[in-house]
Amino acid sequence: MHNLARTLAFLLLLTGAAATASAQALTGEDIKNTFVGEWERAKAYTQEYLNTMPANKYSAKAVDSIRSFAQQMLHLASANIGLIGAATGEKPSSFPGRGLENSPTAQNKDSVVYYVNASYDFAIQSIKKLDPNKLGETVHVGQLPPTTRYAMLLKAFEHQTHHRGQTTIYIRLQGIRPPQEKLF
Repeated sequence: MHNLARTLAFLLLLTGAAATASAQALTGEDIKNTFVGEWERAKAYTQEYLNTMPANKYSAKAVDSIRSFAQQMLHLASANIGLIGAATGEKPSSFPGRGLENSPTAQNKDSVVYYVNASYDFAIQSIKKLDPNKLGETVHVGQLPPTTRYAMLLKAFEHQTHHRGQTTIYIRLQGIRPPQEKLF
């Protein structure tokens, strides 16, 4: 009898654990909504960087052989469009595309802010439209190895974070304190 009671108690514990685990499982919609929220946070954070750098310092470089602040941000914007487009299958209605960072007319503060914000808006709207059942589908982007839509969304987020982070030193070199981290 003692073993039967322990077995029943163990089965009840397993049943409760299984019910709890299934109630806490993430759905594709949960994942998609998390991405949307993170991209909205990243847009606001990047906007703080754009606002912090004075307009007359957008051409500043840490050293001569690298991109200027404006070019870093325009590269971020172009990559947001390309990587998110690959991940979601969406095409931007109007965006200059690759090479934007080398366009002299795009490198003033107003243009940079416009293109960067447009790229984040594209990312957010494209992710909102994405069918969460397609997160596991394979996508092919240029010479990169095939990957899932989900993995491409992660790579796109990592890329914009990387380039925004690089511009921290550009701001510091101007004697300005960069924006406070926005991890949450």
